[in-house]
Amino acid sequence: MDRRSLIKNAGIAGVLAAGVAPAVQAQGATIRWRLASSFPKSLDTIFGGAETFAKKVGEMSGGKFTISTHAAGELMPAFGVVDGVQNGTVECCHTAPYYFFGKDETFALGCAIPFGLNSRQMTAWMYEGNGMKLMREFYAKYNIVNFPAGNTGCQMGGWYRKEIKSVKDMKGLKMRIGGFGGKVLERMGSVPQNIPGGEIYQALEKGTIDAAEWVGPYDDQKLGFNKVAPFYYYPGWWEGGPQLDVFVNNKAYDGLSAENKAIVEAAAAYAHVEMQAKYDAKNPTALKQLVGSKTKVLPFPKDVLDLAFKESMALYAEISARNPAWKKVYDDYANFRRDQNLWFRFTEARFDNFMQSQKL
Repeated sequence: MDRRSLIKNAGIAGVLAAGVAPAVQAQGATIRWRLASSFPKSLDTIFGGAETFAKKVGEMSGGKFTISTHAAGELMPAFGVVDGVQNGTVECCHTAPYYFFGKDETFALGCAIPFGLNSRQMTAWMYEGNGMKLMREFYAKYNIVNFPAGNTGCQMGGWYRKEIKSVKDMKGLKMRIGGFGGKVLERMGSVPQNIPGGEIYQALEKGTIDAAEWVGPYDDQKLGFNKVAPFYYYPGWWEGGPQLDVFVNNKAYDGLSAENKAIVEAAAAYAHVEMQAKYDAKNPTALKQLVGSKTKVLPFPKDVLDLAFKESMALYAEISARNPAWKKVYDDYANFRRDQNLWFRFTEARFDNFMQSQKL
């Protein structure tokens, strides 16, 4: 069997299932790219997504296509990576698209919005719905070709210095939060702060902020948030299934052979699956350890969730009225979300609720 022909024709599933990747040889000169991450190296889960992507590209090309990975701050700031890719300073980056909603709110739809899709639904929208098509049309304005490359699953709701007993306690709260969650919290009377992951601990420790969210138990324990804030809330209603992406400069991507384009796609898909597997495997142990160290794990009060949902829906309507790019993508996203929730309520949710009520 001709391996190159197989990669051209089989797509992601065929490449991964056939197990041909390590033997594939890229034609032509050696390709060397640089990848700028928005995350610190200390987080093996989320920064690790970039490392996995680069490693798989190297393996599948027989070492002829190499990508060096650089943590936030090495080549450019955490929130400068989109500009870096757009301008061709680096060939690619690994980031959370919602960090860049300040450029256009539509970026957030490629990652997570409050009360949006969960991780499985997000992947379904991207690969089998219109998500990939619509987001690529949008990202083209920024010279970007996007590839899903990770998901954390539903996140925790963050660390708080003081207990949140009702929506009143959200008033004036200074909270580190990424993406669209901050816009909703602002409408609820809080004061959102967009701070890179590597700088959150110091801000929380010094009292510059009153609360902070990152991802979940495994990462949060590594970052030491439990040492400076005792209350740990759930769920992260602003991040039901946040997707990480590899953004590739369009000229760099267009310059690749068909084989190397297939390698980039397959490597990103592998990183996409692996990241959530890591989080799902590592979070339970970390949560038990946090509880053992006296962390108080609490659900958000219902009035907080109710107001957050109301304000989220109002915000989306307002943006749709003034941003055609957002409206085009969000209308499709919202329709997909409605149908997904109709389906999940009969299977996943019912099964999960029953199993989690059992003593196993």
